[in-house]
Amino acid sequence: MNAKIIEIRDRGTYIPVLAIKMKSDDEAERYHLRRTGYAEDFPLVAMIPLDNMWRATHDPFAWGDRTCHEAHCYIQDHYDELETGAVVDVEFILGEKPEPKKSARLE
Repeated sequence: MNAKIIEIRDRGTYIPVLAIKMKSDDEAERYHLRRTGYAEDFPLVAMIPLDNMWRATHDPFAWGDRTCHEAHCYIQDHYDELETGAVVDVEFILGEKPEPKKSARLE
């Protein structure tokens, strides 16, 4: 499995998350992932807000808000292109802003 820390941004929003691609080359990990319903041909991404570890989910529709839903969908679709520390700006993704926000750590 592979994990990255991603910075989610939106209007007045900063949410650091741990994103984990639920796919593995390790046989023991693959067994447990398959046994709990994770498909090997479409690896889901589990997303865990670093400030609230109890809200972890692999379902982008479980968030109940636009920010985490849109960011989760984007992270899942672009996981391999994203580096740890990447900024996922929901306003930019939705075409509401012409350019993405910079990382809060650079402000």
